[in-house]
Amino acid sequence: MPRNVEIKACVKDLEVVRQRILALRSNAAYDVHPDSSIIKQKDSFFNLPTGKCGKLKLRKMGKLQELIYYDREESSGPKLSSYNKCEVNEDVEKVLTNALGTWGIVEKERKLIMVGQTRVHFDSVVGLGDFVELEVVLNDSQTVEDGQSIAKDLMSHMGVEDEDLISVSYVNMLVKNK
Repeated sequence: MPRNVEIKACVKDLEVVRQRILALRSNAAYDVHPDSSIIKQKDSFFNLPTGKCGKLKLRKMGKLQELIYYDREESSGPKLSSYNKCEVNEDVEKVLTNALGTWGIVEKERKLIMVGQTRVHFDSVVGLGDFVELEVVLNDSQTVEDGQSIAKDLMSHMGVEDEDLISVSYVNMLVKNK
């Protein structure tokens, strides 16, 4: 199962944080690849059978749809996330909604910058505000601690402090705010 080390942080100004990451292009130690596109995403979260941990969501991005199952600790700071995902067609949403029911929907606009093996997401989430998210994609030989070290290094370059970190998912924040 693929693994990431992730952090999520609330930020006051996404563009300031984005510019700090882009500034790393001048440092040969960082392999920075910006993407100028804005990705509109809609995530629908489905109920899981009793006793099953994790989250099951259908992510819509234009015509592309992915079914994603992931499990991660709800804590602040860099944490491990194990996941599986596959592309699906539009009929899957109706089947899953009828079979399992939904418990939350998240809509966001996302910008992406790749920094080495790390996906840096700049998210504007409807009903919540602006966030930055790091996903350090671990290879088979890397430990969680390796990923945490990479995440903490990028956090320092972005100016993200421990008190900015969010311990729960966007969907959990939205459900709590209802």
